[in-house]
Amino acid sequence: MLSERRLQVLRAIVQDYVGTEEPVGSKALTERHNLGVSPATVRNDMAALEDEGFIAQPHTSAGRIPTDKGYRLFVDKLAGVKPMSPPERRAIQNFLEGAVDLDDVVARTVRLLAQLTRQVAVVQYPSLTRSTVRHVELLSLAPARLMLVLITDTGRVEQRMVDCPAPFGESSLADLRARLNSRVAGRRFSDVPSLVEDLSEAFEADDRGTVSTVLSTLLETLVEENEERLMIGGTANLTRFGHDFPLVIRPVLEALEEQVVLLKLLGEAKDPGVTVRIGHENAHEGLNSTSVVSVGYGSGGEAVAKLGVVGPTRMDYPGTMGAVRAVARYVGQILAES
Repeated sequence: MLSERRLQVLRAIVQDYVGTEEPVGSKALTERHNLGVSPATVRNDMAALEDEGFIAQPHTSAGRIPTDKGYRLFVDKLAGVKPMSPPERRAIQNFLEGAVDLDDVVARTVRLLAQLTRQVAVVQYPSLTRSTVRHVELLSLAPARLMLVLITDTGRVEQRMVDCPAPFGESSLADLRARLNSRVAGRRFSDVPSLVEDLSEAFEADDRGTVSTVLSTLLETLVEENEERLMIGGTANLTRFGHDFPLVIRPVLEALEEQVVLLKLLGEAKDPGVTVRIGHENAHEGLNSTSVVSVGYGSGGEAVAKLGVVGPTRMDYPGTMGAVRAVARYVGQILAES
């Protein structure tokens, strides 16, 4: 375990390097920070930190920079989450409250996160598997053609066309709509199949084929693989950090184009807390020079998806963690009220 003084030195090195982009020397540390010890003692502490792999010397200069291991300790032991100021919180709330539907909420969230953190923002749409049914609407388009509209508790709307095996009257349609909603409204998606399995038996024989077709369409909607949708924004922010990527920026950009990679980076939505993955903790090789800060969001205290940012390891971790957490909280509130 590092001594408290060496932890202070590490914190100072991280803060200076993030702020100045320059390797940090012992003289600068003693001038900028009230460490209470001589420059010689700071040099000894820096040598010990380097021996243990928390800092490294990038060139022949006297300065040192944090390693992935150093950033990890900084985040785990030292970095509190920097709270957003009241004006910042009001700005977040006002910007997100203007959204008109779920797509707009996600688009605004991506834009806001990218602006607040000056990183690449990634927002996952609320997953259907973790949602509940708010309402199922059935609309008649033709005697044997219907539209099924599924509305979730997170404001997500899925529409499907249903070609019926026979004409389906308005009274039967109203009956099916009422019976369907009485069974599934407010219920988790995972519960729906067992709730509707015998529903067609409540209808006349001539209508059972259409009822079964509608139910099949509903169940297909619940399990479709395209539910894991993402929106990404602020990729141009990476161009400000060209010198932070030791090779080239291309592998980072290529990794960000892979939806599967991004979903793995964000992690499981059921883990609602702030997660920070630093450098080589990211399994994808193209992202070994980046850090990912993510958090779950949702309504009713349960996370239904993740949002986060991707940027260089030389990142303002307390500020980024605070911004990501604050935005997630407001998005959850908006979904709960929608």
